Amino acid sequence: MISFKVLSSLKSMLVTSVLVLFLAACGAQAHNHGGKQNIVEIAAGNPDFSTLVAAVKAAGLVETLQGPGPFTVFAPTNEAFAKLPAGTVESLLKPENKNQLVAILTYHVVPGKVMASDVVGLSEAKTVQGSKVKIDSSNGVKVDNANVVATDIEASNGVIHVIDSVIIPQ
Repeated sequence: MISFKVLSSLKSMLVTSVLVLFLAACGAQAHNHGGKQNIVEIAAGNPDFSTLVAAVKAAGLVETLQGPGPFTVFAPTNEAFAKLPAGTVESLLKPENKNQLVAILTYHVVPGKVMASDVVGLSEAKTVQGSKVKIDSSNGVKVDNANVVATDIEASNGVIHVIDSVIIPQ
């Protein structure tokens, strides 16, 4: 009989293999924009964003985020997704939950290229999803409940700011 620990390890290896194949496929579909990568290419090239990239693909947003933009993306890391309740990510990746996934992901995107120097002057920003995120720069920078941990990762079609939590529209 196979132990739970072995099954869990096998599942982890399978998920990792699928993500590696997906990231390789994203890289193969990459478009060059004057030497600078677009938002999806940058995310796909960084293993800390593998969950985000899988979610963007499941939501059907790859082409949009490879488009001309410009976009500002508050990008949650894998660790940020891991903070969600158990089973949340797997549930959101199911085809029947695509609308909810799209709403969450587009809540992480602000139209235009908003650099860190611009973010600190804002108290809120309207997202592509339609709601506004709250911005607090009184002690570091927070977007809703997430801390901004890295800023101004420039892409050919916008900018990425890395956050430590997934933000959810109200």
